[in-house]
Amino acid sequence: MTPRYPAFTVALLGGESSGKTTLAMELQQHLSSAHGLQVVRVTEHLREWSEAAGRAPHAHEQAAVAEAQSQRIAAAQCRPGVDVVLADTTALMVAAYSALYFQDRSLLAPALAAQCHCHLTLLMGLDLPWVPDGLFRDSPSVRDATDGWLRRELQGAGMAFQTVYGQGPARLQQALRALGAALGRPLVAQDPALATGLRPWSCENCSDPDCEHRLFTGLLART
Repeated sequence: MTPRYPAFTVALLGGESSGKTTLAMELQQHLSSAHGLQVVRVTEHLREWSEAAGRAPHAHEQAAVAEAQSQRIAAAQCRPGVDVVLADTTALMVAAYSALYFQDRSLLAPALAAQCHCHLTLLMGLDLPWVPDGLFRDSPSVRDATDGWLRRELQGAGMAFQTVYGQGPARLQQALRALGAALGRPLVAQDPALATGLRPWSCENCSDPDCEHRLFTGLLART
């Protein structure tokens, strides 16, 4: 069988301590064990860079970090036999930090261009408690500011995203429903709406005045 690539790619975005890595790991485990999919999880280069250097990147170092993250995702997408790529952040997160900390928006355009190669964007809801890591996490206010920046820039660029909420299994199930709808196959047991690639929408989960439901519907129409 001829390999299919690029693989279906899910981008997980959100401020610090918003659950990106935990959700990415849970998605990988579920998709691999319950559905037999070949899943590659692309880890966050910014985090690994900071841990190795013992500090966050300076302003002039941000572009290289963002480019390295995009290259990681592109390499995973083109690996033969891979069904799903889970990107634990994209270059857009580095662009967000550059804009918020250094007032530098020069990384936004290339980050948005790279984001176009992701088939589904999941934005982490802010219903999880902020937890310091003793290393690089700044504050709940920075997490909130990052969330607002991501929403504005994604919507301004006309890029669809789905916000996922809940703790533990509840958040995983929301993410699986969104992914199942995009793929057109059921990923959550006993969810009849997934049989047609649709799912019921709960407006109490919508936290954006421009309506994330409309944005996500637009994504599905282009898939």
